[in-house]
Amino acid sequence: MKKTESKKVLNGEQIKQSLERFCRDILREHKSPEQLAFIGIRTRGIYLAKRLGEMIKRREGREVPVGEMDIALYRDDLNTLLPEGRVDHTRIPFDVANKSVILVDDVLHTGRTVRAAVDHLIDLGRPRLIHLAVLIDRGGREFPIAANYVGKKVKLTSGGEVRVRLKEADGKDEVIITG
Repeated sequence: MKKTESKKVLNGEQIKQSLERFCRDILREHKSPEQLAFIGIRTRGIYLAKRLGEMIKRREGREVPVGEMDIALYRDDLNTLLPEGRVDHTRIPFDVANKSVILVDDVLHTGRTVRAAVDHLIDLGRPRLIHLAVLIDRGGREFPIAANYVGKKVKLTSGGEVRVRLKEADGKDEVIITG
């Protein structure tokens, strides 16, 4: 049996640099942060969204609202994900109508999670626009979805895996790929 190789593709400093680049690009594209909002997709997207919100607050001196989204009820594979019907709840403490919403997730793969997040967001109101920021784009789309802001693109085999570890959940920041 062949041993699976693991490789670190981002360390803590590189993750921070990617988020700082996202901030610069977002502020360049969205001239007035008053209409911006970040929504992190559970689980690690939430932590990335909060970090982005803090970075913009430090740079611009104003808060950008941050929410968290649980897309479980919007997944097309809901029955296999939630056989016992357990659901965490979305927490978006602001009106999304007419906001420039940046959905934030850790990994973009098939596009199914993002499709579910967009469906959920539209049910909450009508944002002015929706952009997507992801730390890792691993390819393999099943839907025509692309991120506006990408930390790093990686190519993996079909059995390959991306593990994003963040301080808030895992005690350290790193991205490891296998396969």
